[in-house]
Amino acid sequence: MRIKDRDFKPFITEAELDGIVRRLAGEISRDYKEGDLVACPILTGAFMFAADLLRRLTVPCEVEFVRYTSYCGMSSTGEVNCALPFPTGIEGRDLLIVEDVVDTGLSMQHILTEVQALRPRSVKVCALFFKPAAFKGNYKVDYVGREIGNEFIVGYGLDYDEQGRTLPEVMIVENEK
Repeated sequence: MRIKDRDFKPFITEAELDGIVRRLAGEISRDYKEGDLVACPILTGAFMFAADLLRRLTVPCEVEFVRYTSYCGMSSTGEVNCALPFPTGIEGRDLLIVEDVVDTGLSMQHILTEVQALRPRSVKVCALFFKPAAFKGNYKVDYVGREIGNEFIVGYGLDYDEQGRTLPEVMIVENEK
């Protein structure tokens, strides 16, 4: 499949994604049986994953969207920009940050530092994908859907220059020639 100037090939099927999401929803539901959970999906990449994940939770959950950006094309800009901040009403509550992919972890590090000022009772990170070889953060990704290499992926909310988000599966960029 061609998206803009790059070729992509299948990487993770819809069925595999469904299994990952169901497993994560079970883990989160188990851990928050007694909590006051506020889930904050990070737009725009996590929207499809978050919708599927949150529908499968068996515990009450409030949802508040946030938007941070740090990518342009296939690479990070090195800057974290906030377009839609965390709500102020999370003090004393359990916060679950839902992210599409954690690679270097520097954006999430920035977000975690920022959110501490809002004094939640707890903060956990749920990432559909985690790239341990690229990770430079000093925090734990509490819920990991799947570890992957440093390949560039698209689909199921993840994009390449705003294209490919609506693909129901995840595609991986083919090797450059």
